[in-house]
Amino acid sequence: MINPISTAKKQERAVLVGVLLPFQKEQEITDYLDELEFLTETAGAITLKRFIQKIDEPNPRTFIGSGKVQEIAAYIDDNDVDMVIFDDELSPTQLRNLEHEFKRKVLDRTNLILDVFAQRAKTAYAKTQVELAQYQFLLPRLKRMWTHLERQRGGIGLRGPGEREIETDRRIIRDRIAKLKEELSKIDRQMATQRKNRGSVVRVALVGYTNVGKSTIMNLISKSDVFAENKLFATLDTTVRKVVIGNLPFLLSDTVGFIRKLPHQLVESFKSTLDEVREADLLLHVVDIAHPNFEEQINIVNQTLHEIGGGDKPTILVFNKIDAYTWTRKPDDDLTPSTRENISLEELKRTWISKKETHTIFISAKQKINIDEFRALLYKMVREIHVTRYPYDNFLYPDITEANL
Repeated sequence: MINPISTAKKQERAVLVGVLLPFQKEQEITDYLDELEFLTETAGAITLKRFIQKIDEPNPRTFIGSGKVQEIAAYIDDNDVDMVIFDDELSPTQLRNLEHEFKRKVLDRTNLILDVFAQRAKTAYAKTQVELAQYQFLLPRLKRMWTHLERQRGGIGLRGPGEREIETDRRIIRDRIAKLKEELSKIDRQMATQRKNRGSVVRVALVGYTNVGKSTIMNLISKSDVFAENKLFATLDTTVRKVVIGNLPFLLSDTVGFIRKLPHQLVESFKSTLDEVREADLLLHVVDIAHPNFEEQINIVNQTLHEIGGGDKPTILVFNKIDAYTWTRKPDDDLTPSTRENISLEELKRTWISKKETHTIFISAKQKINIDEFRALLYKMVREIHVTRYPYDNFLYPDITEANL
């Protein structure tokens, strides 16, 4: 019997590398590498091993120390590793030196995120945004692609064809970047016009860290079918739906998720997507309360919102995934300070969360827990904005009480 020939694409195998700096805790770098592994999985690769090195400061030549470089090189030679992924952004020189040492493809965090975005982009607009970010990332690293011609670079009389080809490629990339910016500028103007033509309707935007359940909430509130899955950056294109709660219509938009160390190239190229956040009247900041580092994720999102000019808007903190929240009760004779893992959900609600001026709600979009309360709070805040902004604008239907939502 003839065995069938498999045509399936081989899944790439990767090792992850992180550094522990003096001001960081070991748990922190472990959590960061958990996220990097999730990014790697989203990109389509599997992680074989993690390497962590304690250093005072990154090595300018190879980012990590020479001993760790040799340790990783020995492992990848023995275990059929396809690529090495670093959790930090590497300089072009570091990338070139590491690829020379490992004889394997080397990616940094920015490169990996760009690759995930490229896979997730479905519409022509999203693809253009990602392509622009990739070219902006590639331009200063172009010489790394020409290491086989490095002997021909140099001063007068030593400029070989390789150097001229690099300059040619740089011009091509710069021209392509200019063309992509022009295309995006046209689309941005069209989208800005669309936003202006939406009339006197309150605009609400879903924001939050990636993979916290924004698209699931979008589907639940708007009764639509926005793509959602347990992967990072499931949503790249902004989706806008008209929603009516009770007697009150408003526009609800689902935006791209934020992430730690989001590459600035992506922030710039996704400018018009983030305009939905900048021009929103109310933000629904969705938080995965089951994530061990949800407080850091809140801070990252708030920082990004301030950077793009959307940090001072009315906000509802939506703590999602309460069905997945877990905790461990401490023994009565354990006198050590309680950690996040020892705090119940009810106790957590009485901590700093209850002292914030921001409105908060605890829900499970997947299990549809506390959704009526969520709708009531959303209705109340949208109504306040609507009445203040459009005092003479009648609602579509007679006024109702929140109990009838």
